[in-house]
Amino acid sequence: MDREVIVTAALELLDEAGLDGVTVRRLAARLGVQNPALYWHFRSKRALLDEMAQALQSRQDFGPPHEGENWRQWFTRRGRERREILLSHRDGARLVAGTRPGPELIVRFEAELGSLVEQGFTPTQALLAIGTLTRFVNGFVLEEQALHQRQIDTDGPGAEAPPGASPIDAFKATPILAAAIRGSGDTDASFEHGLRIVVDGIAGSLDEVKP
Repeated sequence: MDREVIVTAALELLDEAGLDGVTVRRLAARLGVQNPALYWHFRSKRALLDEMAQALQSRQDFGPPHEGENWRQWFTRRGRERREILLSHRDGARLVAGTRPGPELIVRFEAELGSLVEQGFTPTQALLAIGTLTRFVNGFVLEEQALHQRQIDTDGPGAEAPPGASPIDAFKATPILAAAIRGSGDTDASFEHGLRIVVDGIAGSLDEVKP
């Protein structure tokens, strides 16, 4: 048993039980070992979660823009890819929040910063821009996954309908809200709208410092 086997099993457990259900005891039982065997590879559960997050995020196509791709297109692609990756596992956004990137991701991140500097960003602007995009995607997916889990909990076997008026009755009293919801489209459309705002905001922040 090596670290990769443990992380793979932990990600499988994440999909089954959610982040709160990923415990050393349950993971050890899944692997058919005793708890101390896992601590031989990971000093703490926090270290395990960090490596799980690194394994998940390493699937993203980190690196400079592709040939013929400008920085706006790169940011847009990067945002879409990150959302897709976080959604690929239950509680993916919660898993990566607050984790340490690890040396491999740091090296790849350095290459991204360098590519933006070559396109006119200062190192600080590049860092802030990527950080802003990352936090937007993480927050959006965190809400997506929380609402999805709430729907499962509400609609699952034995779930009780919430008290009060039905959604249809509620929307009769809030026609502006109803119209806004209809016009905003599905979740994908909402994400694309927010992504455009973030990228436009990055462009605006660059314009502000130009002489």
